[in-house]
Amino acid sequence: MGWKSKGLESNAKSFVTKKWTLLLCIGCFCAGMLFSDSVNFKLIRCFGIRMWTGPEAEDKVVSLETGVKDERLKLVTEGCDPIQKDVKRGSKNILGEVSKTHNAIQTLDKTISNLEMELAAARAMQESIINGSPISDDLKIPESSGKRKYLMVVGINTAFSSRKRRDSVRATWMPQGEERKKLEEEKGVVMRFVIGHSATSGGILDRAIEAEDRKHGDILRLEHVEGYLELSAKTKTYFATAAALWDADFYVKVDDDVHVNIATLGATLARHRSKPRVYIGCMKSGPVLAQKGVRYHEPEYWKFGEEGNKYFRHATGQLYAISKDLASYISINQHVLHKYANEDVSLGSWFIGLDVDHIDDRRLCCGTTDCEWKAQAGNICVASFDWTCSGICRSVDRMKDVHRRCGEGKNALRTATF
Repeated sequence: MGWKSKGLESNAKSFVTKKWTLLLCIGCFCAGMLFSDSVNFKLIRCFGIRMWTGPEAEDKVVSLETGVKDERLKLVTEGCDPIQKDVKRGSKNILGEVSKTHNAIQTLDKTISNLEMELAAARAMQESIINGSPISDDLKIPESSGKRKYLMVVGINTAFSSRKRRDSVRATWMPQGEERKKLEEEKGVVMRFVIGHSATSGGILDRAIEAEDRKHGDILRLEHVEGYLELSAKTKTYFATAAALWDADFYVKVDDDVHVNIATLGATLARHRSKPRVYIGCMKSGPVLAQKGVRYHEPEYWKFGEEGNKYFRHATGQLYAISKDLASYISINQHVLHKYANEDVSLGSWFIGLDVDHIDDRRLCCGTTDCEWKAQAGNICVASFDWTCSGICRSVDRMKDVHRRCGEGKNALRTATF
């Protein structure tokens, strides 16, 4: 009896449990149906999860996904996509930082180069003191605290017999009087005709040059005896003297039968101001002429290898420019720098073995025929001459015409900023 009553009670409890379980399942199912649309919507938005909810719900989900994609496409098309914006902004920032770093490295390299030149000068002066030798003026380090800073010193190579050439330059591309002084003070551009002394010191040639300088005040006299075969020595003396007199970023040498646009030259050099050890010109590599009696004969042709070989790359002699550290290097070492027959070859040889940036700029050697149409096209030449004459042919007669056709204009220097 006890066992039976216990069995009935157990069956009743089991029945009740099954009944409540069924009701609970039905309730959960109904609740799930009520909230399924909002859940699916949230899942699609947050995780991209798609659940099956019947044909109508599926259509809603597809429509929602299409709308989201269209909106995203619109943002991308209009350039408003935040992800792409961040990528572009990040790329620009990186490029900007790289550019700043590159400029900082160049400035630091130039500073180090200048310090090395000053250190070399100090060592040479110390050796002179120890050995009891007189100290050369070229080795004395100038006081930089109160010294005026210039952009460039333009030395116009000339000779005693070239008075008419000098006058043709004065009448065209070289400012005179107060304009030249204003150019030095405001633009930092120094211009001088460069000449040494005659073999007979104090003779008629020297007195004529002194009288001309008193009239114009635009001549730099060098401690050098003039002579065509001494151009290499004159070049060394010019750079050493100019570096001692003026603290400039660049030192330029140009012949007196070449037309120059000074504002264009200044703008060209200013672009390389942050670089150390710069050598700018029209780079060439002509043949080494071993035959005696010909123009540009090279007595030391055997140093350049077999007959028919060419020179190393160097700037043509009509116009070239070097940075301050290279001018200081020439000044310090001028007594041991070898001189070849041709001064442009000599200059190029002095930089072999140095970490020098050779810049080949063809605007520094335009012809007198193509400089006109280049000027009309807005590509103004820095210097113009005739290759056949190594300068402007009959420059005294033609300089004004070349200046009229190829010049940069009267206001170019006045409005120039370097």
